[in-house]
Amino acid sequence: MPYLTSPALPTGTLASTPQPTLPAGDGLLLRPWRPSDAPAVHEAFQDPVMHQWHARAADSVDEVGGWIEQWLKDWTEERTAQWAVVAADPDRLLGRVALREIRLDDGQAEVAYWTTSAARGQGVAARATTTLARWALADTGFHRLELLHAVRNEASCRVATKTGFTLEGTKRSALLHQDGWHDMHLHARVRGDWPTYTAS
Repeated sequence: MPYLTSPALPTGTLASTPQPTLPAGDGLLLRPWRPSDAPAVHEAFQDPVMHQWHARAADSVDEVGGWIEQWLKDWTEERTAQWAVVAADPDRLLGRVALREIRLDDGQAEVAYWTTSAARGQGVAARATTTLARWALADTGFHRLELLHAVRNEASCRVATKTGFTLEGTKRSALLHQDGWHDMHLHARVRGDWPTYTAS
């Protein structure tokens, strides 16, 4: 049975080119992950704040090395697109930003991010999210980006609002954390919104 619409983005939109490095201004870069990033990611995941809002823990540097290997593979399989957020000089890890749940046919994906404890309160997550959203919506042709966070995670809600992701509603009891089920705020941007957001 034929579809009545064409795919929003064709297969190969991501995999046909190398994953780009995206400048985010003021010396901030989004770049592909490297195996050498594993110790810094492992260190970031020892932070109790990460345990509060993430379902995954990191027991060893070798385990994180496996994550990075999978993140790089995911680009070629067009499943997720993951970037290290770094200070360009020196090349110091500040966080991660990603497109998850990529659905090229629908032109949709979910934005996710975290920052290291040393980078919090400096606008890193907002600048990285702004850069990624602009690349996805304006440059690559995604139609809709969603952003989900626990309702109790007020810092993440500020990032979503600051970067122009409109709050669309609450998904009740939608995600299990170590302290139980959390309601989740659903924010979104659609293509055409992108010129209005800033990370300032």
